[in-house]
Amino acid sequence: MTNRPTQVTTGEVRLSYEHLLKPYSNKPGTDPKYSVTMLIPKSDVATKQRIDAAINAAIGEGIAEKWNGARPPQPPTPVWDGDGLRQNGEAFGAECKGCWVLTAGSKMQPEIIDAGFNPIIQPTDVYSGMYARVFLKFFAYNSSGKKGIGCGLGPVQKLRDGEPLGGHVSAAEAFGVADTPPWQTAPAPMQGAYAPQPAPGVYAPQPAPMPGTYAPQPAPGAYAPQPPIRYDPITGEILS
Repeated sequence: MTNRPTQVTTGEVRLSYEHLLKPYSNKPGTDPKYSVTMLIPKSDVATKQRIDAAINAAIGEGIAEKWNGARPPQPPTPVWDGDGLRQNGEAFGAECKGCWVLTAGSKMQPEIIDAGFNPIIQPTDVYSGMYARVFLKFFAYNSSGKKGIGCGLGPVQKLRDGEPLGGHVSAAEAFGVADTPPWQTAPAPMQGAYAPQPAPGVYAPQPAPMPGTYAPQPAPGAYAPQPPIRYDPITGEILS
């Protein structure tokens, strides 16, 4: 562990706007950097105290090395109140409530390890919403007349998974789960639809009985209807 006053290893923080595997630039004409925004719970007082102390140490270095011996009245720092407003005046997202918001960046890709200190190789294991510890280095800057405190990004240790941030949608959420794919389900007949019938006088084949099937017979003594007897209307004789 480092003991330099401008360096801090955080407690558990949640990562947002993660660009740890590929450099990114949100302003045209600027060099892309590896960066991440950290959501630091306000309940983690110890981490916030270490950050405040590191910022004060960086201000001291700035007075001695960057700002010609004079401290700016209110040097801007990279720490923001998640319950307040962004630099552009808009409110922070719901995930920032109850947290301090801090962004750090680096031109060099940071080392990323897991809780067992093993290098993380799979890109899908690193995402906005996971929980981690982050090594930070605060520094003073004097650029184009702007004086303040910046934050450099060092190694990142993933501690555990979390709900992804940034509108991530799983396949199950996108398509749902069905026992039978809808394209394999036969459509039900429409109400009132015409079902074709055989033309009058056309023989409609009936299914033949299966071999060995039982054809029911009338029970003994049961009445079986007989055809009517026909008589000759003149002689009265029974016609065959």
